[in-house]
Amino acid sequence: MSSDPCSFSCVTRCVTRHLNLTLRVDFDRRVIRAKVELTVEALEDRFSALTLDTKDLQVVSVTANGQAASFTMGPKHSFKGTPLDITLPFDLSRGQHVIVEVTYETSPSASALQWLSPEQTAGRKQPYLFSQCQAHHCRSMIPCQDSPCVKHTYYAQVSVPKDLVTVMSAVRDGQEVDPQDNNRVLYRFRQTVPMPSYLIAIAVGALESREIGPRSRVWSEKEFVDKAAFEFSETEAMLKAAEDLVGPYVWGRYDILVLPPSFPYGGMENPCLTYATPTLLAGDKSLSNVIAHEISHSWTGNLVTNKTWEHFWLNEGHTVYLERMIGRSLVSEQFRQFKAMGGWKDLQDSVNTFGANNVLTNLVPSLQDVDPDEAFSSVPYEKGFALLYHLEELMGGPEVFMGFVRSYIQMFAYGSVTTDEWKNHLFSYFKDQVDILNKVDWNAWMFTPGMPPVKPQYDTTLADACISLSQRWVKAKDQDMSSFKESDVKTLSSHQLIEFLSLLLQEEDSRGLIYIMSAYNPQIRFRWLRLCVRSRWEEAVPMALKMATEQGRMKYTRPLFREIFNYEKYRDEAVRVFVAHRAAMHPVTSGLVAKDLQVDASKTTSL
Repeated sequence: MSSDPCSFSCVTRCVTRHLNLTLRVDFDRRVIRAKVELTVEALEDRFSALTLDTKDLQVVSVTANGQAASFTMGPKHSFKGTPLDITLPFDLSRGQHVIVEVTYETSPSASALQWLSPEQTAGRKQPYLFSQCQAHHCRSMIPCQDSPCVKHTYYAQVSVPKDLVTVMSAVRDGQEVDPQDNNRVLYRFRQTVPMPSYLIAIAVGALESREIGPRSRVWSEKEFVDKAAFEFSETEAMLKAAEDLVGPYVWGRYDILVLPPSFPYGGMENPCLTYATPTLLAGDKSLSNVIAHEISHSWTGNLVTNKTWEHFWLNEGHTVYLERMIGRSLVSEQFRQFKAMGGWKDLQDSVNTFGANNVLTNLVPSLQDVDPDEAFSSVPYEKGFALLYHLEELMGGPEVFMGFVRSYIQMFAYGSVTTDEWKNHLFSYFKDQVDILNKVDWNAWMFTPGMPPVKPQYDTTLADACISLSQRWVKAKDQDMSSFKESDVKTLSSHQLIEFLSLLLQEEDSRGLIYIMSAYNPQIRFRWLRLCVRSRWEEAVPMALKMATEQGRMKYTRPLFREIFNYEKYRDEAVRVFVAHRAAMHPVTSGLVAKDLQVDASKTTSL
């Protein structure tokens, strides 16, 4: 029986220590032909059978230390996939290792992989493949113990067509012509730091790179690469700021891959190779707080990992806390406070979307029979941050509390952790102030839905300018609108402009906001379009649908489709446009938008 509700694998009976991957990427059939050797350690005596997670894999054969091993595929579960039950031809005693080799092929519909045709890329000449394994999709690419409580190193060799370049979440270990096919190239990668399966990542395409620091390159198609090198030029300064806060960076390289527009997230913290959305390349340097967030994950998430997805807040709450501490180091304490206030609004937004009584708004939800993709929201990020900030206030300020964060990282580095283990460490670190910690309403923070029991008092200095402009705006009669000048907005930073639009979104006031669009960047355009659709301004609907489909970042795509769907007159149009575009969408994105729009998953015809 697995102790992780999102995994079939027997994590209490054995643990994977290393993966050795041999992958052959086939763009014609949209599959990876593969072999994986898992070095598995028995955790009990008379160990002779194990279960691995798989999803839509075609398993050809299994061996154990070179001897044939019998295997069966269990029944398919809607989102967990299919257990692969393997019987070893011998017994192991506790502490012994066995090398289990599985030969298999992925499915064209593997949920971890998105295959792009040349037309879906910037260069339009070569195809592109990228993986996104978090939370539970690695099993559709590799049969494995697909639980964040299991950490292993990995080695990979990847054969791809010779015009394409491969990158992975590991350090590059050379390349050569594929000895079996001289039209192909073999790329090798080595990851020597143990990490969970969800951080295995691969991307293959017509990639180029530019050096942006002593341990960093940025990778993308050549059409974006110089712009990306400019946008992410502060990466080394952020890495140094993070190291000053939490100690040495252990992963060697910190490269960034800018993905095609269909990538569903803002960023993904794959070790040695952060993934970034191209929506960050809109000429706004301050958006590099996504990079500050992904850099922070190198400690909280990648080095210290949530034991199951129910404890996801340990990854994300601490990472947001660190990201904002980097902002404090590089900008100011007022900037940190301003970002914290914005985060509180995002949390209110999520609680409103899920409903204040929905258990998925608990800091620590139960995920028994819950698809982790459907539980994803800003709750673990912002409720988690709010708890840590509240504790910071109680325990004596940022310097004092960073002492605890450093100690927590040292204590659990290279391991996985639960909320109870985190809390026990908190109590032992602050053992002289236990009386203060005992006054915290832990049950309300952890296991109660809705907004947190305490709202921290944030410094409003930077927010006040946004608030006063938005109040002036809301109070203005239509004939007073001419008193607003572009210069009113020009004095605001892009962070403040986004906040100004968030305030108007709450007031549902979109009159004349067109003049703000001169300060275009995707976050601003997104909030403005939501506001226009919510205010039933019909001309905005085609613009909103265009933004929802020309990029695939779920932070933008899902709320835009939801707003149009809630506009009764354009509900059918929202569904029509989604159905026409879904084939080009990332599988996770299309699945979640289909649920949002109440579209039957099997309805795939293009209109």
